[in-house]
Amino acid sequence: MKGLVCLLLLLEAFVCVIQHQVDGGLNENEISQQLRSEDGGQNTPQTDTLRYEASTDSQQNYHLFFTDIHAALRELTATVTEQKTNIRELTATVTEQKTINRELIATVTEQKTINRELIATVTEQKTNIRALETQLREQQTFILEEMNKKDDEISNLTLSQVEELRKENREREIAFSAGLIQSGSDYIGPFTSEITLSYRNVFTNIGNAYNPITGIFTAPLKGAYMFRISVFSHGPTHSAASIFKNGERVVLAYAGQPQSELNSSNGAVLILEVGDVVYVKLWSGTRIYDNDNSHSTFSGFLLFPLREQELCRM
Repeated sequence: MKGLVCLLLLLEAFVCVIQHQVDGGLNENEISQQLRSEDGGQNTPQTDTLRYEASTDSQQNYHLFFTDIHAALRELTATVTEQKTNIRELTATVTEQKTINRELIATVTEQKTINRELIATVTEQKTNIRALETQLREQQTFILEEMNKKDDEISNLTLSQVEELRKENREREIAFSAGLIQSGSDYIGPFTSEITLSYRNVFTNIGNAYNPITGIFTAPLKGAYMFRISVFSHGPTHSAASIFKNGERVVLAYAGQPQSELNSSNGAVLILEVGDVVYVKLWSGTRIYDNDNSHSTFSGFLLFPLREQELCRM
């Protein structure tokens, strides 16, 4: 833009100089005198003709020169005007682009802030994860140490301790079951008073706590025991038998039938001290029947042993 303005100024100055030369230049007399001096005064008619032709050509040349200068100036002026318009458009575009750039810079700055916050959050999470991993490793180490201690304790058990545990377990193996009649078939009863029944057909007597001669079970171990009886007979009759603990009735199995077979059963869980006794009594005025099929039975077994404090809670 500055170059075009300088060019216009130079052209205007040149035009002014040419105009001044034309206005203050040689007149016809000077031209004629110059021609005469050159020709030495000879051929006056030709000189006049030449002087006229020279003057005419000079005027034509000046006119053409000024016409070209004005045309060039107009073109330059139009070009400068167009360049000014282009410059204004470029200026507007640059301004708009600067605004967009500022918005982009603001967006990038905001994004950088968000990225820094995310990086800080991720760093914090990594720190927390490392702390959790450290705690987990410590817990695993502690568990392994405890397991190794337990393994050492188990491996340090002596043969006497193992034997003692076996003995204790054998003492806890208490169970019996027996039928009323050892062989054949028979009725027992009726009697005018209750009698203790002796179940002589022993199926099982682990721990030998049941006496088939007396029909009495004696508790060798403090604990919770399960007992059960079944009674059977033929009508017309009544059959009734009760489980007793240390002389006290606990449960009764009773059945009455005018004809055909009759049966009943009952049971209970009892807490026994060492030496407590359990047995079955037949009611007075009733009878019970049994044969090789063992319809009438008495059974019991240890559910689990009890310690002294457990009995106190109960």
